[in-house]
Formats: sequence, structure tokens, C-alpha cells
Amino acid sequence: MHVPDGFINAPVSAGTGVVAAAAVAVSLRGARRELGGGPGEAGERTAPLAGLVAAFIFAVQMLNFPVAAGTSGHLLGGALAAILVGPYTGVLCVSVVLLLQAVLFADGGLTALGTNITDMGVVTVLVAYGIFRGLLRVLPRRRSMVTGASFVAALVSVPAAAVAFTALYALGGTTDVALGKVFGAMVGVHVLIGIGEAVITAATVGAVVAVRPDLVYAARDRLTVRLQLRPSPLSADPDVAPRPAAAPAPASPAAPATPRRRSTRPLWITGLVVTLLCAGGLSFYASSSPDGLEKVAADHGIDKKAEKHAAEDSPLADYGVKDIADARLSGGLAGVIGVGATLAVGSGVFVLLRRRRDQAQQEAAGARTAEGAPTAPPATEG
Repeated sequence: MHVPDGFINAPVSAGTGVVAAAAVAVSLRGARRELGGGPGEAGERTAPLAGLVAAFIFAVQMLNFPVAAGTSGHLLGGALAAILVGPYTGVLCVSVVLLLQAVLFADGGLTALGTNITDMGVVTVLVAYGIFRGLLRVLPRRRSMVTGASFVAALVSVPAAAVAFTALYALGGTTDVALGKVFGAMVGVHVLIGIGEAVITAATVGAVVAVRPDLVYAARDRLTVRLQLRPSPLSADPDVAPRPAAAPAPASPAAPATPRRRSTRPLWITGLVVTLLCAGGLSFYASSSPDGLEKVAADHGIDKKAEKHAAEDSPLADYGVKDIADARLSGGLAGVIGVGATLAVGSGVFVLLRRRRDQAQQEAAGARTAEGAPTAPPATEG
């Protein structure tokens, strides 16, 4: 669903650029809270994991899968990002991916970047996160329900993005095509693509839930077990005196002051290996058929005024390394470079946001301490 330059006119492209910029600005603030961790500070290393989520989305988007005769689809990633790292951070993950795809790989127009962020980032994240959280409120409190809710949320988010594109095309489409045909074709093919999106999202969320449920941001309150102190049954009998509470055992000097936190390094390394395998190896076997938007545009004449990409001469254009003749090596190397770039940019942004959040908290704590500190009495002559 990467919209190229020329599909949408300049005024609407400028408008979606403003919407995308505002969404990114709001997300930069909201992501500070999401990157702060969850119960028990389980998200102490959420920033590197969020960067990995962005890189994983980039890699899996290279794996086009067939959905109909002559048509393919690929992951959009908004639902996956929103569920794993939160809606604000999810918008930033998809935005980083779309920016690097447009600049380095000539995938998605530069003037259409705002349209793509609005459609593939903001719409998919908001729709998926809202559906996911709504389902968790009514479904039983089980891990399998989290996986099922992620499937439904991802499935709906893709045709929702197709509807959003149709609305934008109705406002600023550059070709004279019946809106009903565009709507029917876009929604129809993207319902099929949504099934693939749902399978990938549910499989990924289910894998994380199985090993580290505390790292699934959108379901932490459902998956985290909280210990509660319950009164003894004897306490209800007025004739039985309550047993005095035992004095706490003195802390051992060698014991840590806080519970040991589980490292996220094994999950991060495993995720990175899977990401590199997808981009550097499995991408060679991706379907070569046009994706949903490309197919609809070609069939209905939407692409008549498509413009050449400003970065079409990029050394990595079309997900291949220039001057490398071997297609497998060229595509695999381009995928690995893309993963590295996305991981570096995404992690850099999220680590910076986390540090700014910690700095703000320290400054606020220092200010409260200063306000509450007793003032020294005035000196008197002795």
C-alpha cells in the first residue's frame, strides 16, 4: 500500500503531511511514557526492543505473499507495533520504516510520505490498538485470548487502511476513476491481505507471549500476575484472636535490594537473527506479483499520472544493491543493509526518548526534594 508520487494531488498530499507531522510530534511525547516500562519496570530495555520491532517490520514487508491471481500482499505492521510496544511508539516504528524505504529504496513517494504515514502508520495503529484493547476487556483472561485478539485487530486494520486511501483518493485523486470501483477493488483485495497480516501478527505476538508476556505492551495488565494479601479465614471468627504478624526477617547483606530483573538480551538476539533471515534470505522467495495497491492502480488506471521516484537512482533502489548482478546476493544484501539502517535509526530515536524521560523524572524529583527540604534557622549572635 505504499502510495507513489502522483496518485494524490499536491493540496491533499500537503494536508496529509501536516497530519503525519502532528501524529509524529504527539507520538514523540507519548512514547516517553510507553518506553518507561511496565509493572516491575519490565520495560527497562524497551527502547532497543522497539528499534528491533521497526527492523522486523521492515524485513517482513519484503516478504510479499500471493493473495489472488496476479496479486500479492505484505505486512503493514501497524497492528504488530501497537500491540508489542504501544500505539505512540508504534506510530514512530512505522514512520521510521516508511521514511527509510522512501529515501533509500525508492519505495513510496517522497511527496506521498505524509500520505503513507497517515494511512499505513496512524490509521492501522489506531484501529488495531482500539480493537485489541476492546476485545481484551470482554474476552477471558487467558494468553490464548491475547493472540486471538491480535489476529482480529490486525485483520481489520488492513482494510481500514484501504478505506482511508479511498477517502484520500476521493479528495485528491489525480485520475478520473469511479470512486465505487476504487473502493470495491481496494477493500476486496486488502481483506485478503489482512488475513496474511493477521497470521503474521498473531504468530509473532503469540511467540512473545510464550516467552516474555511482560513485554507485550498492550496486554501487560492482562498478562501480569499481581500478588494480593488475603485475610485468613480465621480472622472472620470474632472468638478467635488474630495471629500476630511475624516480624520480617533481617535482610541479608548479600541479598539484592530489589528483585532480579529478567534480561531481554536473549529475546533481542533471537529477534534480530529472525529479522536478518527474513530480509537477507527469505526475501528472495517473495512473490514478484504487484501488491494490492499496484494491482488496483494498474487495473483501473489510477497509475496514469504516477511520477518517477526522486530516489530511483539510489544504490538500493527496488531492494537491490546496484552493480551486483546476482539477484539473490543483491536482494539479500540490500535487505540486511535496510535492517541495519532501520535498527540504528529506530533504536537511536527510542533510546534518546527514554533518556529524556529519565532526565525529566530526575529533574522533577530534584525539584520536589528541594521544595520539601527544611530551611535552616537564621543565625543568632551567641
